[in-house]
Amino acid sequence: MIFEAIAVIQTANAAIGAVKELVGNGQDLMSCGKQLGEYFNAKAEIQSKADRGGSGNELEMFFELEKLRQQEEELKEMMIYQGRAGMWDDWLQFQADQKRLREEEKKRIALEKIKKKEKLQSIAIIGGISVMVIILIAGGIYGMISLANMKG
Repeated sequence: MIFEAIAVIQTANAAIGAVKELVGNGQDLMSCGKQLGEYFNAKAEIQSKADRGGSGNELEMFFELEKLRQQEEELKEMMIYQGRAGMWDDWLQFQADQKRLREEEKKRIALEKIKKKEKLQSIAIIGGISVMVIILIAGGIYGMISLANMKG
């Protein structure tokens, strides 16, 4: 699991490095949308892995997250000094909105799984009852045929 996290951290590092390089070469932050998206997607995945724990090396994960926090602080400074007024605050709000949407999607998927499981259980119960009814009917018919044969 730690290896997966390190790969995601490397993705985040590469993305933020590309942003710094682009801005250093005169590009504005708005032209770095793809790289910023990669960075923050990787950051969200890393944070999720860290929150679940069990990576096997929590200290390494802590320091990698700390590096990401430092990089984000540099990004904050870029947005404040090289971006438009209020860009950092808008970015924080956007991140909060996206996190809320991701959590809602997770809840929706979990609810769908529960509903599907309940539906399958209902089908299994109905199927079991149907089989029992068929067996009872077949047994009754067999009994009636047996009685008719005994009389005849």
